[in-house]
Amino acid sequence: MATTYDAILVRLQAAFDEIEPGCDPVLRSSDRTDFQVNGVMSLAKRLGRPPREVAEEIVERLDLDHVADVEIAGPGFLNLTLRPEFLSDQVAQLVNDERLGVVAATTPLRVVVDYSAPNVAKEMHVGHLRSTVIGDALHRLYRFQGHHVIARNHVGDWGTPFGMLIEHLVDMGEQNAIETLSIGDLDSFYRSARAKFDADEAFRERSRARVVTLQAGDPETLRLWRILVDQSVAYFSEVYGKLDILLRPIDVVGESFYNGALEGVVRDLDALGLIEDSDGAQCVFPPGFTNRDGEPLPVIVQKRDEGFGYAATDLAAIRDRVDTLAADEILYVVGTPQAQHFEMVFAVARMAGWLPDRVRCEHVNFGNVLGTDRKMFKTRSGETIKLVALLDEAIDRADAALTERDADLDGDARRQLATVVARAAIKYADLSTERQRDYVFDLDRMVAFEGDTGPYLAYAHARVRSIFRRLDAPYEPTRATFALAHPAERALALGLLGFPEAFSGALTALAPHRLCAYLFDLAQTFTSFYEACPVLNAPDEIREERLALCDLTARTLALGLELLGIEAPERM
Repeated sequence: MATTYDAILVRLQAAFDEIEPGCDPVLRSSDRTDFQVNGVMSLAKRLGRPPREVAEEIVERLDLDHVADVEIAGPGFLNLTLRPEFLSDQVAQLVNDERLGVVAATTPLRVVVDYSAPNVAKEMHVGHLRSTVIGDALHRLYRFQGHHVIARNHVGDWGTPFGMLIEHLVDMGEQNAIETLSIGDLDSFYRSARAKFDADEAFRERSRARVVTLQAGDPETLRLWRILVDQSVAYFSEVYGKLDILLRPIDVVGESFYNGALEGVVRDLDALGLIEDSDGAQCVFPPGFTNRDGEPLPVIVQKRDEGFGYAATDLAAIRDRVDTLAADEILYVVGTPQAQHFEMVFAVARMAGWLPDRVRCEHVNFGNVLGTDRKMFKTRSGETIKLVALLDEAIDRADAALTERDADLDGDARRQLATVVARAAIKYADLSTERQRDYVFDLDRMVAFEGDTGPYLAYAHARVRSIFRRLDAPYEPTRATFALAHPAERALALGLLGFPEAFSGALTALAPHRLCAYLFDLAQTFTSFYEACPVLNAPDEIREERLALCDLTARTLALGLELLGIEAPERM
């Protein structure tokens, strides 16, 4: 079905185009009317005419089939009130639409989403939270739109530290090392290796020699390296399972995967005339990037010691994703501090012709997670907080909150529900923040069942579903018409019809917080509806209409939360 927003926008755009082709009407939902048109003043400025005069001309040109009333407000806003029969028809179309008005992509794209990216032999910590949660939400949004999503978990699984780690594994004995790694004590393993490396010259020499054999492809060294990688990936999978993240072991394509392509990156850039020698390093200087002194900034493709850095690996990854995976879009969900690195790598890839204009390649940057003191979120001792510990604490807090709300809830069932609530709390707090901004990680606020939180939305869904458990028979949605006589019914109907617009806005701008804001507003609109409009005690005809609105609300909340990676429980 065409969305309500699109149906109105088509008519508006036609009227605007008659005056000035291509001018955006800026159509928005409004709490003062059904829709508001905010683009008149911008159009009037371009034309050099009074805004209200332009607004009047637009109203004259409008095809008003779907609109009952157009009011010119203020300096030139247009307030639109929809015809009741049009609104009724739009809501009725949602009743049997599993997608709730979201139209699947007619031309599915191949979209690579690069996210999470922990390091082998190190535990996942709070610094991995935003990439993992934001990336997973974008994965779900693209998939629901009908695109083919290829997840890439670009783990750090190569480089100098692996000589040290492999030698420590040998010293411990394979079985003891595997047992240590299999219980997720990766940080302990890494710290022990680092302490030995710092204190023991003989160990340092062995570690350096092991790096050479690793890079040379020695079979035994590679076998030992694989133990480290496999145990780490198994641990990552446990963390993803606890957080309900879509990433699988098959999605792990780390730095090591591109080793064989790095010399080709340098060779081919050189053949294109892009490589310059800078103090022995092989560099590309993309135009437009300078340091504070105005000197050109290099992308170092090969270091003086002939080793390769992140830039070479990222360039090889782009080539693979374009040439082998046939990507139409590539998204890198990585923190804001890496912004210049990605801008420069993308620029080099485009200069080389490896990243054609048809491929959208974007750094999906995000801010930091802060503690309640508004400093980087760490333990009191200054250590980075482990992701598993964070989730476990959230589960304990949620368990306590649920016990307080319902002391009769079975222990196992309560713990299972507490896990769902904890995930909702952590994910929603992250996703509901505009991703470029920092946010404060405050578990007390996040697990609360009041306010703009994940638990509140999960409870809102369960509250709606509780209405249907009081019916004498299972509910079957069959409603074909909606009178929407009460203002609260009309407001809820308009809220439900706004789901496709919210979904589209979140996906187009790579901004999950827009979907979060929509869901919170919908839950509040439903509360106002439920307080003003009795449902089960209403006369039969009105009762059926209101039950249908309740069902659509529950389905919209459940689907919206699912697209954010949050489960919507039937009972709480």
